[in-house]
Amino acid sequence: MRAKLWHFVLGLIWAMVADAFKSSVINPFPMKQKHTRMTPDGIPRATPKTKTIRVLSAVTAAESGEERAKLLSFPLTIWRFTRPHTLIGSALAIPAIHAMAAPSYTAAASVSSLVSIIYTTTAALFMNLYITGLNQITDVEIDKINKPNLPIPTGDLSIKKATYVVLVALAASLWMGTMHAKFATQGLNVALWGSGILGTLYSLPPFRLKRFPLLAAFCIVAVRGSIINAGFYAHAKHAVFGEQAGSVLYYLLKDPVCTLSSLFFGIFGIVIALMKDVPDVAGDEQAKVRTFSVRIGQKRIFKSMKRLLSVLFLLFGIGFIRGGLDTTVRTTAVIRMIIGTFALVAGISVKMKANNVNPEDSKEVYQYYMYLWKLFYGSYLMLPFAR
Repeated sequence: MRAKLWHFVLGLIWAMVADAFKSSVINPFPMKQKHTRMTPDGIPRATPKTKTIRVLSAVTAAESGEERAKLLSFPLTIWRFTRPHTLIGSALAIPAIHAMAAPSYTAAASVSSLVSIIYTTTAALFMNLYITGLNQITDVEIDKINKPNLPIPTGDLSIKKATYVVLVALAASLWMGTMHAKFATQGLNVALWGSGILGTLYSLPPFRLKRFPLLAAFCIVAVRGSIINAGFYAHAKHAVFGEQAGSVLYYLLKDPVCTLSSLFFGIFGIVIALMKDVPDVAGDEQAKVRTFSVRIGQKRIFKSMKRLLSVLFLLFGIGFIRGGLDTTVRTTAVIRMIIGTFALVAGISVKMKANNVNPEDSKEVYQYYMYLWKLFYGSYLMLPFAR
């Protein structure tokens, strides 16, 4: 018993000593130790082998960092390629038109309405990407002068990749117009095919209708006015709210709500399109694209579009305020008065903002142009309440 206890104590002491020193002194068979050469500062000197390992590690880290940066930057490049301000406009238009077409606010918030909004918006955004992307692909030389920060002029996106992107977007949009039995309505396909065809004719040679001011204006009025508003309005009526009778043309001509909204956004579309050309005169002249700003002059187009949009807002504002005063339903009266007030304020702001803008200063005009897009967004936000 004592012998076992003694062996246990010796073993414990040996383990403690070995743990404390961990040296070859207590190793019955010590191994030859490698002595690392040290610098005067006490830092181990690097051998050729360690230098090679460090260089390879640095190269690998740099390559992985570059790949990671490329993977992260590509979605941002595509986002810039979509021309986000136009994408946001389309994303706001679809829910607003669905709500406008709904017989009640409860119906507008139904599950079937929300599903249709998501489905239709996705198809519309793909088509929006196709149209804006195609325009950039065909306007590379112009954009190098007018919009040098776009992805293709900066070299962030090659023409080959951009072409793949727009073709995939076009195919996805048109496919969504046919794949679902409930949502493959005439209205949706008129909106998708109509905007796609006119967008192609607007940008792609040999048609390139943007060279001809009147035809370019027609394309914009047709897309922003009748095709988008009437097409998606008819789609919502058929796919969500159960109306079977009536074509896109019927709603455009016979439904006052659809008619007035198409008229408003059609005129607004003209203003945005012609105002867009005001700061782009240098590139358009060099490419021999005879826009109205090139033909008539930047100042005249700027002033004309400012006045047109101001009058548009003022007329609709007065109309809504008068409609609010005429109705006996208190809720409707309050909503119409609010919309009318918004329109009046917007119309006044269009004129006041323009007072400090030099039509021949591209940066100032572009900032004003982006302000008009904000009013465009606000108009669609008001649209569901325009009853």
